[in-house]
Amino acid sequence: MTLKFTKTPLFALALAALPFAAPVATGVGVGIGLTLAPAPVQAQAFSALRQAIAEASSENESLAAFYRERDFQPVWTSAEAADRRNALISALQEAGNHGLPTSRYDIDGLIETFRNATNPYARGQADVMASRLFLQYASDVHSGFLEPGDIISDFYQELPRPDARELLADLLDSNPHAFMASLPPQDPGYTRLMRTKLHLERLAQTGGYGPRVQAGALRPGDSGGAVIALRDRLMAMGYLDRSVTATYDARMQQAVVEFQLDNGINADGVAGGETIRAVNRSVEDHWNEVVLAMERHRWLNEGGEVPDRLIFVNLTDFHVRVIDNGETTFITRSVVGARDRQTPEFSDVMEHMVINPSWYVPRSIAMRSYIPNILAGGSTYMQLIANGRVVNRNAVDMSRYSVSSFPFDLRQPPGPRNALGTVKFMFPNRHAIYLHDTPEQYLMEREVRTFSSGCIRLDDPHEFAYHLLARQTDDPVGLFQRILRTGQETQVNLDVEIPVHLVYWTAWVDDDGTLNFRDDVYGRNARLSQAVRANGVVMPERAS
Repeated sequence: MTLKFTKTPLFALALAALPFAAPVATGVGVGIGLTLAPAPVQAQAFSALRQAIAEASSENESLAAFYRERDFQPVWTSAEAADRRNALISALQEAGNHGLPTSRYDIDGLIETFRNATNPYARGQADVMASRLFLQYASDVHSGFLEPGDIISDFYQELPRPDARELLADLLDSNPHAFMASLPPQDPGYTRLMRTKLHLERLAQTGGYGPRVQAGALRPGDSGGAVIALRDRLMAMGYLDRSVTATYDARMQQAVVEFQLDNGINADGVAGGETIRAVNRSVEDHWNEVVLAMERHRWLNEGGEVPDRLIFVNLTDFHVRVIDNGETTFITRSVVGARDRQTPEFSDVMEHMVINPSWYVPRSIAMRSYIPNILAGGSTYMQLIANGRVVNRNAVDMSRYSVSSFPFDLRQPPGPRNALGTVKFMFPNRHAIYLHDTPEQYLMEREVRTFSSGCIRLDDPHEFAYHLLARQTDDPVGLFQRILRTGQETQVNLDVEIPVHLVYWTAWVDDDGTLNFRDDVYGRNARLSQAVRANGVVMPERAS
């Protein structure tokens, strides 16, 4: 698919060639000359212009400070600002391509305000209006139009909101069209999502994916109307070349396998209930997911700066990836928090790993899972800690305590039964979340892996450690294994700290253009999608 913007012809926006700092307008439009007033009138007009800008910007502290620093000179309505005005209008006209709430930007109102700016006061009002709309658009397209922390209780990602004064100052120092183009995320994944969004809109206008599959399940060898519907939807989604078969043949089976892989479904080639539900999702369903995925990309927008290495944990995909210079160099399955103990979304920096870790049990987990058993005489492998020292449990009268009054902290020493396994990877944070090994490796075979108390358990923790250590030692395996064999808790610092992103992405487009979906395991999409629609972001054409 090729991304193709269809630009609405620009209105005649450029204010005529005004004398610098002496704007007395007689008309608005490209090539319309304005009459130069005598010098005293020029000075009076500019004073009125500055006063209008000061008044109009006074309610926004950042905007007022910006204009004050430049002596209330106009940004958008001066003679030399025609290209800047056109760049702003062009960007606002394309806001819908980014899945943004276009009603926020009042393009028609801005154009009309520019046209009516025929006196100094109106020019000042128009200038500030343009600045406000620019700042709204720039913030939205750069770092998102939602405030996800107000919608999702487990969202702690700090949005990269640009500073208003810096935005305006950078605009003035840049080619305006290039600057507008630099505001959205610059990573290829965002561009691929935008292309997919536009493709889905075109597909909706031509009938979508076709009739839904009316069957509970289909398998190889089946035939009939439901198989034809499955065939047609797979073709519309790009999984099957043009075909007239009415039988669930080998080609359809392979197409189903590919569809299942891209939707996080067990890839057995049988269109069972989960596969049928996924294949029956509408173009509009997919469009909504893609728009939300673009918004999520904006929440991580680093302004074109891509770290040479980062660790990417997609909670819905149950995988952890190491990404070097934009390419995935390591991937392992993972277990994430249970639905009632959800893993939060946030970013931090990995500083070190601990080999042969002990586990200081969080109080909430201790009260729920361990203290009742200790009071009953069990969990003897757990150490009781008071004032940083181990307490002899034989000297403690457990009958004196309840779960809520239990006075000791709990520590699980290194060993084969340790809940953290043999290694943990630390990016210290207020949520007490980290990556670690687990003795419950059998859970990695489950399709939906929501079993932890919030931390991320790894399927291949040793290989993950080797991969991270390979940048700072010629023998990462030997180093790790030597420490492991000591049985002693040992911290190994990373020479270069690594950014870690814990995200909740239910849709993305691979390098080869494949659109992937994952289930909304925590129900976060439902709430965010409601907020997206409440802001007026809906698919232009509905289709099945």
